[in-house]
Amino acid sequence: MIWIIMETDEKCIIAIDPGREKCGVAVLTVNRRTLVQKTVSAGKLAAVLKALEIRYQITVFALGSGTTGKMTKKMLEEEFPSMKVVVVDEYRTTDEARKRYWQENPPKGLLRFIPSGMLVPPVPVDDFAAVVIGEKYLTHMKNL
Repeated sequence: MIWIIMETDEKCIIAIDPGREKCGVAVLTVNRRTLVQKTVSAGKLAAVLKALEIRYQITVFALGSGTTGKMTKKMLEEEFPSMKVVVVDEYRTTDEARKRYWQENPPKGLLRFIPSGMLVPPVPVDDFAAVVIGEKYLTHMKNL
């Protein structure tokens, strides 16, 4: 679990990788800089998002289309009625998240001889998936 907090005056988005038990959350600037990256329990998602919305200039929620996406979208629209929610296709985000995990946490010992695509990270990578979802949104965004 990574919890990076950086200050910025830039406009930001919150990217969410929704799940039944845990969700990935990331705050990215419109220039694609990751300010916050965290995996949280699904029950605490709304509280975490409220805290992040207060701290950063959030313009949109980029929500992954996967598991519990529809339910999470409904919660976002109820809890944050003035915030725009955009659903982003999650296709292959978990694969990319695993790849990024191993880039940031290179395997050690004998594991370094095994191709990273064959390794399973020892921790959830929902936070990395949220970053990938946010980057996908920023790549295809029209206006913030």
